[in-house]
Amino acid sequence: MSGVMKRMGMIFRAKANKALDRAEDPRETLDYSYQKQLELLQKVRRGVADVATSRKRLELQLNQLRSKSAQLEDQGRKALALGREDLAREALSRRAALQQQVSDLEVQHQTLQGEEEKLTLASQRLQAKVDAFRTKKETIKATYTAAQAQTRIGEAFSGISEEMGDVGLAIQRAEDKTAQMQARAGALDELMASGALDDPTGMAKDDITAELERISGGADVELELQRMKAELAGGGSAPQAIEGGAQGENQQQAQGQHRFDKQ
Repeated sequence: MSGVMKRMGMIFRAKANKALDRAEDPRETLDYSYQKQLELLQKVRRGVADVATSRKRLELQLNQLRSKSAQLEDQGRKALALGREDLAREALSRRAALQQQVSDLEVQHQTLQGEEEKLTLASQRLQAKVDAFRTKKETIKATYTAAQAQTRIGEAFSGISEEMGDVGLAIQRAEDKTAQMQARAGALDELMASGALDDPTGMAKDDITAELERISGGADVELELQRMKAELAGGGSAPQAIEGGAQGENQQQAQGQHRFDKQ
């Protein structure tokens, strides 16, 4: 059971990794990383601003203490000039206490100034890295988009090629069937013309019958033409002679046809 569970867990992780790989878009990942870097840069800048604010506040306090110290020193001089040594001593004592505070604040001011310089330098370096990452990010995104478009075009062209191949095969099959039907129709025409096949409609005729009918039709036309000429000439015997000759010629053609049928 332990081996089965380990195997199931491995299969599940493999399936999940494959699904995540399909769902992951490098452009979105790059944009997310860039956003996180911007947030970090914003925090660093905020820290620099806070340190600068504290430094400025210490400078104001130092200025006030220095001004107060100078005022006490001036008061001590005036008291000493008036013969009030006690007041002069008190003023100088207060001034000494203020000078200690000034010294402490000056140390803090130097520390804050050093921290501010470090944070400012770190912010500048981070800003340079963020700018470089943004440029690289946009380059990678453009390259990925171009490769994706090229892949889609290739896939579409491949699909079109397959469809055109199917169309070509369909056209070839249609041409083959058309040629087969034309050959079959030509063969049937030849067989029916030669008499090897009977025409169920009774309309088909062989070459000999067609030629005899053509000759007979031509004789009838000649007979009719001679009769019309005789009528116009006013004679009656010539048409009879022509009719008799035509009848004899028709009888000879009929006898020839009869002999041909017997053979």
